[in-house]
Amino acid sequence: MAFQLGNDDVQSMNEMNLIPLIDVMLVLMIIFLLTATVLNPTVPLDLPKTNAALNEQPAEAIQISIDKDAGIFWDSDPISMAELEVRLQQAANTGKDPSLQLRADKQSKYDSVAQVLAAASQAGLTKIAFVNE
Repeated sequence: MAFQLGNDDVQSMNEMNLIPLIDVMLVLMIIFLLTATVLNPTVPLDLPKTNAALNEQPAEAIQISIDKDAGIFWDSDPISMAELEVRLQQAANTGKDPSLQLRADKQSKYDSVAQVLAAASQAGLTKIAFVNE
């Protein structure tokens, strides 16, 4: 819908000119790109080489699996709940703060998972991860 002011033979401008807007946007983009590279300067350094070794090896992850029949496995060895509590306590006493990877079958009971989590909590293990596919 166009508005007409004045005579019929004088055409008014009925479209917006986008070229100045595009020019301003390109200039702003160039300014932002230049300032981004100036704000993050990379300093070329020649760092010294040393013979230092790692002080301590990262702790290995303990894998505990629970099958659908509430069977508990330490890595691939079947164990009882009492033996699991003893092993978790021994792992916590090593001082390395090992991580626990819990793998539970989707048809396993929540009670089995809760018992394993409670045993890990009583042993003082805090790094627990749930493994899924």
